[in-house]
Amino acid sequence: MNLVGLLFALLAVIGWSAYPTLVSYFGGKPVQGIFGATWGTLIVSIFLVFFQHLSIPSGINFWLAVFSGAAWAFGNVLTIAAFGMRDQSGTELGSAKAMPISTAFQITANVLWGVIMLGNWSSFSSKLIGAIAVIIILIGAYLTTYQEQKTSGNKELLLKAVGVLLIAQIGYSLYGILPQYTHGTDGMHMFFPQAIGMAAFGLVLGLYELVSKKNNIFSQPVTYKQIFSGFFFAMAALGYLVSAQPAMLGLATGFVLSQVSIVGATVSGIIVMKTKKTSKEWVVISIGLVAIVAAASVTAFL
Repeated sequence: MNLVGLLFALLAVIGWSAYPTLVSYFGGKPVQGIFGATWGTLIVSIFLVFFQHLSIPSGINFWLAVFSGAAWAFGNVLTIAAFGMRDQSGTELGSAKAMPISTAFQITANVLWGVIMLGNWSSFSSKLIGAIAVIIILIGAYLTTYQEQKTSGNKELLLKAVGVLLIAQIGYSLYGILPQYTHGTDGMHMFFPQAIGMAAFGLVLGLYELVSKKNNIFSQPVTYKQIFSGFFFAMAALGYLVSAQPAMLGLATGFVLSQVSIVGATVSGIIVMKTKKTSKEWVVISIGLVAIVAAASVTAFL
């Protein structure tokens, strides 16, 4: 067990627990959420470079980090769009429901790649225990979306959200996978170029919104409020980038542990956004959250 890797994974848990709830709370359009998150991350990365006197990777390492950051931004703008999707009655999907679905997709994709392509969980027993843990996490994620009273509008909304989040997964997968193919560098040094890729994507989206829709997000206060949410994402991104490196926990374990953040994201999303839940819904959601934490904890020992 790598204790330093676990500490960085804990940073990811804290950051990703707060980030989706803050994005939903501040509101605005998805492009404003992505601009704030990416530029908040860039600000943090610049401070880190100066105060830690970090060198900037060059060549292929630089571009892999940049493209992984842009890929995350692509996935995240679709995820934020899913937060705001509404059913026929006007009920918003919200981060509390969208995040468990997104997490299930991300865990499946990253674990499969880490185990099959990168050799994580090398022994048969590790693969078996890891597979069982992932299945339990997926079941737990499903339970967190439980609704006692289902309507056709709820089901239709969830199906649409699943389609959007599946496309978003392409970006999230590249975000986790591309840094695994760098050489002679580490997560701390890759953080700044990765933030450049994120911020560039966020800026391009903002300019597109301005030119094509005549909507100047740069003059709207909510855009800059979202930068605060970006500070929490920066904490998560740095924690995950470092913990998922082969010398730390590896992609499979690093990512699974970071996704314990679904617990904080789900609970804070329900409380902050004042989503009403019945006692039965709370019981089922709690069972799902406990299952996620327990199963993810097991992967730290693989």
